Amino acid sequence: YLGRIALGRIVSGRVSVGDSIVCLHRDGLPERATVTAIFTYSGLEQVQIKEATAGDIIGLTGFEEIRIGETLTDSEERSPLAFVDIDPPTIRMRILVNDSPFAGREGKFVTARHLRDRLVRETRANVSLQINDTESAGAFEIHARGEMQIAILIEQMRREGYEMMVSRPEVIFHRDESDNLLEPLENLYVDLPEENLGDVLQSLANRKGDVVAVHHHGARVSIEAIIPTRGLIGLETDLINLTRGEGIMSHLFREYAPFKGEIANRGRGVLVSMESGTSTAYALDSIQARGRLFVGPQENIYAGMIVGENARPDDLPVNPCKAKRLTNMRSQGEGKGIQLETPLRINVERALEYIDIDEYVEATPKSLRLRKHILDATTRKRAANRAA
Repeated sequence: YLGRIALGRIVSGRVSVGDSIVCLHRDGLPERATVTAIFTYSGLEQVQIKEATAGDIIGLTGFEEIRIGETLTDSEERSPLAFVDIDPPTIRMRILVNDSPFAGREGKFVTARHLRDRLVRETRANVSLQINDTESAGAFEIHARGEMQIAILIEQMRREGYEMMVSRPEVIFHRDESDNLLEPLENLYVDLPEENLGDVLQSLANRKGDVVAVHHHGARVSIEAIIPTRGLIGLETDLINLTRGEGIMSHLFREYAPFKGEIANRGRGVLVSMESGTSTAYALDSIQARGRLFVGPQENIYAGMIVGENARPDDLPVNPCKAKRLTNMRSQGEGKGIQLETPLRINVERALEYIDIDEYVEATPKSLRLRKHILDATTRKRAANRAA
């Protein structure tokens, strides 16, 4: 066992196995340790060496705790190297212990301790990610640079066997000296086919984006825009759909500026199951007339789970587990075939963008479900009335 490996380039001097060196931590406290091993790379292979000199890129062991950006030197009197500033986090969200009726069925790591240890471990390698404890022992607040960063983390944790619930991402607002609300703005760069320019410009306008420049390059177009971080949530998914996968986008943090006004939400309600059980084709056949389904027949459902999108703005309780009554009467539904539309399957990023403020994404190694915060319909209705 060698402990953590510190990777970096030697700016000056040399280092050998057995040397006593000092780590200048970012909190100003020095820590001395002995070099136990030095690694370098030959192609893709990691090779152990005895000594390294200035200019070499090496891995070095000996310190139990060392973080990105800290300086290794030979003496406590040395000045630390300048740390490269990282753009501040602009998005926050909560990761919670899964408390749905299906909790623990598919994952190996399901407790608050498992989640916290994994998130703390992620912050050691991902310097732009921050984790904060909340008033609830089973919930942790994550600060990140963007929606994609959060989606990648959730997908990695799913593949490692973790179960969790995830809230909708929210922008981190600030206040200026005059108590005016400030929000983060980003420089957005989009490259897309010319035929999709109108649709993409309309999408940017709906998201409070200001187009700075449009450059034509043959059959393709480059757009430069300034857009609130709120407007970036779900934009990449829309860009892929509008351009049939041919659009490319990137963005960089620009500044905090005055709040630009509300951005319209999804504009539609959801279909919420009011029963637990197994979905049936008979029930889904009547439900699909009300909107778009997220589930198919013979899937496990619980009360409070979102099973589709309503065609109207309000949420609609439905029963996807209703079975057809057996009868001797030939007239009941005889000869009527059931044709269900293919349910919409969404990924983590799309799910985070889709959910509303009172909804969670339930992420497990095998499933991705959407649900309400409050599963019981009566309790949920009372809470909504009190909030109103």
